[in-house]
Amino acid sequence: MSQTKKSILSNIGVQIIIAMIIGVIIGLLMKDQASMFAPLGTIFIHLIKMLVVPLIAISIISGAASIGGTSSAGKIGVSTFAFFLITSAFAVALALAMGEYFQPGVGVDLTSVKHMFSNEYADKGGVPGFFETITGIIPTNVFQSLTDANILQILFFCLFLGIAISKLEKEKAAPLLNGLNALVEAFIWMINIVMKFAPIGVFGLMADAIGTFGFDVLKLITNLVVVYMVAILIFGFLFFPGLVKIFSSLSPRKFISAMKKPQTVALSTASSMGTLPVTMEVCEDEFNVSKSTSAFVLPLGATINMSGNAIYYGLVAIFFAQVFHIDLGFAEYGAIILTATIGAIGQAGVPGPSFLVVAVLLAANIPIEGLPLLFALDRIFDMTRTALNITGDAACAVIVDQKFNTTDK
Repeated sequence: MSQTKKSILSNIGVQIIIAMIIGVIIGLLMKDQASMFAPLGTIFIHLIKMLVVPLIAISIISGAASIGGTSSAGKIGVSTFAFFLITSAFAVALALAMGEYFQPGVGVDLTSVKHMFSNEYADKGGVPGFFETITGIIPTNVFQSLTDANILQILFFCLFLGIAISKLEKEKAAPLLNGLNALVEAFIWMINIVMKFAPIGVFGLMADAIGTFGFDVLKLITNLVVVYMVAILIFGFLFFPGLVKIFSSLSPRKFISAMKKPQTVALSTASSMGTLPVTMEVCEDEFNVSKSTSAFVLPLGATINMSGNAIYYGLVAIFFAQVFHIDLGFAEYGAIILTATIGAIGQAGVPGPSFLVVAVLLAANIPIEGLPLLFALDRIFDMTRTALNITGDAACAVIVDQKFNTTDK
């Protein structure tokens, strides 16, 4: 019995949950003074950010190089991008439907929190045009892109370089691929070491968040949080497992069970990229996804697949429209779906307040003054939507590998 307890307590997921609970308790007891623990969380997040950008870059190059030389390369690339785009659009549609049905913003009185209202974010919602977006993706100095952690520019260059390596003669490409794969393994080892400190970092993050904001703000948006959580659960435990059942031979039950480990890490880090090594491990070891598909799809998904963000954008838009008594028509719904889908695809997989929600609100002519009300609880939203995001990444990897990657079979 003692051995069983020891094995349970040694599980990183259990340690993180315990750390979250302790952090909440300390935050409630110490209130503002709990901010003294904030550096613990900051150090943990910095360690993750230190490693994930080079890991993303090397993994994308390796994956693109491995897949680029196969006959199924085009199908894998197109199907991956299509999966991310379509599922994000479905996520927004679900959010809008649930928002209209449950009406989380109806009857909410924000008079007591008027002091939190601000137009500070009015200039953060610009949506670039098509050609401006394309131009912005192409780096003029890839080293500057790495320094600035411009994920989309890094992604573009690494995909291009990976495909170039795949076109080399085999005897020239083999040493490069072996070196890249070795570097990927080294970075995964480093992140696994960092993850041993995750409970300490999570404790610091939760104690600071609860101590600073408490639960007073949560009372005002309880309905929004509940509807949001239900939407996340529907998408994570019904929609994605349903796609896995329909388009692959993997059991949905096994998919849900095995995803608990990366989902726990995602909840603690609020970072798709920080969870990447665990997601790759589960996909390759539990779901038998080939290394080439895993190295291509998962880093790409950690960068651009944000269905959890799409749900958040859609529900926040509906919430504030109802709070400010704004009637939405087909044009506004279309603007929300389009902007939220594009915004979700373009959101980098690192933790932090998502200012892209500003663009969604502005697109539908919804006031943005009340956004600070949500940013205070962004950590809670961020944790859960990240868990959904990495679930979608894994589902895509399973389906794409079984349907289109015939080379590694």
